[in-house]
Parts: sequence; C-alpha cells; structure tokens
Amino acid sequence: MDLDKFNFPRYLATLPLFSSMREEELRRLATGCQLRRMERGKLIFRAGEPCNEFHVAVLGQVKLFAISPAGVEKVIELCGPGNSFAEAVMFMGAPYVVSAQTLTDSLILTVNKDTVFSEIAQNPDFSLRMLAGLSRRLHGLIKDVEAYALHSGVQRVIGYLLGDRMTESETASEAITVSLPVSKASIASRLSLTPEYFSRVLNELETAGLIHVDKRDIHIADTARLANYQPR
Repeated sequence: MDLDKFNFPRYLATLPLFSSMREEELRRLATGCQLRRMERGKLIFRAGEPCNEFHVAVLGQVKLFAISPAGVEKVIELCGPGNSFAEAVMFMGAPYVVSAQTLTDSLILTVNKDTVFSEIAQNPDFSLRMLAGLSRRLHGLIKDVEAYALHSGVQRVIGYLLGDRMTESETASEAITVSLPVSKASIASRLSLTPEYFSRVLNELETAGLIHVDKRDIHIADTARLANYQPR
C-alpha cells in the first residue's frame, strides 16, 4: 500500500464511528490523522505516556496489555483491522493506562485529540457516536469480567471460537472455520488462561470430535454442538 495515496476521508467513512459524517466533516477530521507502517513487535505507546490521540488498526493485529508488579504480562484486548483503541483515555486527559504493541506487521492510523475535540464542538451528532462507541467498549469489558467470574476455562475458549454466535438465543448448526489471528499464547492471556491450559482445552474439544485444529485454523463441524458442549 502506498501511504502517500492513502485516502483518509474515504477510510474514516468505513469506520462505524464516522460512517454517518458528511464529506466536509471527514476532510476536517482527516487533517488530524497520521498513518504509520509498523513492524511486528513495535510499541505504539507505553503505559504512563501522555495520551494525545486515539488509534485505529487499519491492517494487522495489536495487543493492549499490562504488566503486573511481578512482571507478568496480561493481554487486555486484541485489536484487528477496523478496531479503534485509547479513545476513553484520550477523553479523560490521563496518561495511557496500558501499553499497545503490534503482533504482526501493521498499519496504524492515529487521530489527533485536538482535531477530535474541535469536531465535537461543531458537531453534536459526532459526540453521540463517540459516546456510543465508548459505551460498547464498556459493555464488552463488563462481559469479560462476567466471563472470568462465572465461566469455566472451557466455556471461555468456546465463547472465543464462536464469537457473536454465543450471544444468540439459539446457536444455528453450521460448519465454520475460525482462523486465530495471533498466537495461542496471546489469545490465552486475553482469556485469562495459561497457554498450556488453552492448548489442553483445544485438545479436549478435538478429542470430543467438536473441532479439528490445523495450525491456526480451527475447523468447527457443528457450531450448535460446540455451543452446547458440557465438559466432564
């Protein structure tokens, strides 16, 4: 991708946060955008640094993570293409509370705080969309806490593999393939599991005939059977 020819307004219009904005509003917002090509393993920001922008993963995968006093890393969130992050901290006027690092070669879009605040002052509808986006993020974090407290490790892995299908009243029976976007260790940390336990759960599900693991591709023969699986 030629970064010099990247169309900022057109790309911003594809994001849920900005999809209903008019062309002139997108052009104003684009003036505060920067695009960076980052290699795998590069830090986007560190916890404690000033937060004067928020970010969008255009291509690649990003992990948001924290380090415990004992030096143990905990993955807070995995952000793929089209996912934004750090909006809430930007509005708080506080330093970053977690760190962000690329897990693959990535293209990262940064949106400047001053440009966002200027657009909010001119466009109340934009404020409401930003608020809705933050509310969705909060709802997701609450669901995570609920899962950690109430769901077993097996249920967490199944929930990750089935994604939104688990929130439906009745999971339809279909065959699908889920490609793990990052390493199993990163996904395990995101689910508050050890890598060893995560692999053990995959082995259990494969032995039960519910999935077939082919490197990073997880083939699920029957989503309904997987959703209803009860470990021994």
